Amino acid sequence: MKSAATSIDGASKLSQGSDSSSKAPTPARIPILYVILGVLLVISIVPMYFYSAQVEAINRDRLKTNEMLLQNTVTRSLADDLSQHQRSMRMMLANLSSAIQVASGGDIGSKNIEAPELRALLENFVSSSDELAYATLLNSEAKGISAGRIAPDAFLQRELQHAYDAARDGRAYNGQALQVEDGKTSRTVVLVTSPMRYGGRFLGMVGAVVDLEFLIRRLHEVSGGGLIPYVVDSQGRLVAAGTQQYVTGQDMKNLEIVRNFVDEGNKAQLAATKEFAVKEGKNSIEMLGTYSPVTTLNWAVVVQKPQREAYRGVYEMQRTARLLALLAVLLSIGVSIFAARRITNPLHILTQSSRALARGDFSQRVHLRSRTEIGELAETFNTMSQELERFVEDLKRAAEENRALFLGSIQMLAGAVDEKDPYTRGHSDRVTRYSLMIGKELGLDATFMETLQISAQLHDVGKIGIEDRILKKPGALTAEEFEVMKTHTTKGANILRPVTQLAEMLPGIELHHEALDGRGYPYGLTGEQIPLLARVIAVADTFDALTTNRPYQHAHSPEEALKIIQNLAGKRLDPGPVAALMAVYGRGEIRIQRISIKRSVAVDPAANVSPAAAPPVVPAADATNLERTPV
Repeated sequence: MKSAATSIDGASKLSQGSDSSSKAPTPARIPILYVILGVLLVISIVPMYFYSAQVEAINRDRLKTNEMLLQNTVTRSLADDLSQHQRSMRMMLANLSSAIQVASGGDIGSKNIEAPELRALLENFVSSSDELAYATLLNSEAKGISAGRIAPDAFLQRELQHAYDAARDGRAYNGQALQVEDGKTSRTVVLVTSPMRYGGRFLGMVGAVVDLEFLIRRLHEVSGGGLIPYVVDSQGRLVAAGTQQYVTGQDMKNLEIVRNFVDEGNKAQLAATKEFAVKEGKNSIEMLGTYSPVTTLNWAVVVQKPQREAYRGVYEMQRTARLLALLAVLLSIGVSIFAARRITNPLHILTQSSRALARGDFSQRVHLRSRTEIGELAETFNTMSQELERFVEDLKRAAEENRALFLGSIQMLAGAVDEKDPYTRGHSDRVTRYSLMIGKELGLDATFMETLQISAQLHDVGKIGIEDRILKKPGALTAEEFEVMKTHTTKGANILRPVTQLAEMLPGIELHHEALDGRGYPYGLTGEQIPLLARVIAVADTFDALTTNRPYQHAHSPEEALKIIQNLAGKRLDPGPVAALMAVYGRGEIRIQRISIKRSVAVDPAANVSPAAAPPVVPAADATNLERTPV
């Protein structure tokens, strides 16, 4: 409200907070709890993540390296055993060859080849080791003798032929692995031969069939822990295996690691480890394998292992590390939330208290026990709230005093106007009281009621500018006098118009004599053109005029006055305020106090006076003559 009363009450507005501040759109804000929580999580989880990822990668690489080293060690050990065994076998064959030459005198022709001494040497040679299954001695004519626990089959005979051809060329021979005999007596053997020469001439060949049972046992020994060991020759054919999954002579080049060895050929000197896949039906199994070449035999020892087994330690380490990382993250989140709340809860309390302060609740105090700057901020906030509360109370007290002074000044001004004529003494106070009763009955808001109170109190302030000879004239007014009397509405508005705080009260002062039918003054407004403020005051003014003694009439009883006013409803007066007045009177809230003033009433019937200026005494039933009564 922009009136004087509202401006005086401006201090109380402070206690209700600033309207602009409460209604102004505020940008979306991120709660500081989320900011602090995010920062704590970032500084705790991100380094932990990178650290754990780095440690996991290092450990994974180490575990992979360890597994590769294990396979490399196993294959290298088996390859060394095979090489050592091969050297031992070659040495035994060399010793046997020397013994045969000594015993035969360097002649193993057709006459001496079957000498008992030579046969004894072969038999002793075979019986000297369980790994020797067969031994043979052939001369330059491909005739010879043999001894052993097995009988050569067609495959072994073919191998002997290949060995003899190599011996004639002066080469030692290592045959391919063969499966001899059947059933439980079957065994894997390999032919090893060496040429015999004396004095630069070819004497013949000595050979031995070596039982590879020793190799199979070793392969079985290392087949634990998920390892699959086997030995292949230079063509990629299986020599021996630690499991029954593969058979001797099987082509193993379908495995990438074996194919790599075969492709390397004689260049394969060092162990190699790689990852590859093995097809089993429609499935593919990822494997980790290592091969180590046996250069003396041109073989390779191979071990392979499913990666899920080979890297089981890696996977377990990863699961453990991730579980521990997850627990650490959850712990970090918990600690971060706790820490963030410890930090933000005081700020939240301060924020809530600040909002209460902005709403005008200066009794708010912050109860925080903190040794940090937040505790100091809380103490400062409480001191500020206390000072503001005292300041606002002082402003309220001053505002109430100013308001009381303002209303008192208005009442004195209105009283000064009323004192000019004993007949109108107390008129402004009564009109104000009746107007407020009507406004309350109509349910008008508090702001309108304040405007109504001041406007009704000052509605006749313009009479201060009317000459006493007219204002106090005991008889009827002439037409000219009545025109002067009618100017009190505009005079009052003009007197108060310079006061900007009273701008909203002016319609009630200037227009309370307007009539709904357009027969009022000063502008002849009709219907809704007349503000509600003026319409309410008009009803209250008419009621007081009818119920008090005037120079031109005796006071009517309230019932008579209400009957007259009811007849004027819809013509001169607004039916709404009229109905409100009747309801208030019906409840007994209006009490009329009779005041008798001894003064003659003289009316000149012949005078040319408008009935509205100086109406005669009006009977209760005759409302038509009051329609122009200037009250």
